[in-house]
Amino acid sequence: MNINFRHEINGVKVITAVAQDAETGEILMVANMNEEALQKTIETGKAHYWSTSRNKQWLKGESSGHTQEVEEIRVDCDMDAIVLKIRQNGAACHEGYYSCFFRNLELENSPDINDLKDEDIKENQERLVNPEDVY
Repeated sequence: MNINFRHEINGVKVITAVAQDAETGEILMVANMNEEALQKTIETGKAHYWSTSRNKQWLKGESSGHTQEVEEIRVDCDMDAIVLKIRQNGAACHEGYYSCFFRNLELENSPDINDLKDEDIKENQERLVNPEDVY
């Protein structure tokens, strides 16, 4: 039985990784991992990911200090996606929020997803840090 790195982005085989707060269950971010990033995560207990925009592995928090300590790794039925149950230190989002999911799509407005307006999206949390101060 093997982890199924079947998704390919920019020529790199990856799996989808969902980071979830181990205590509250809140989804904090979604990223990609190649084989090396997953192995490094297992070995160190700190979340490592594969950056598809920079084409390189990165330790979450390497520049900001906002690391993710992994408590548990769950693998889905197809073995091509994982959930990292983590303890988040600081903001998970590069925009300075605890979670990357800091916006709600306002369903009562029946928004047109091809033409979203300001009233169609609402922030649901406060920014923890100014990104310019940590990146």
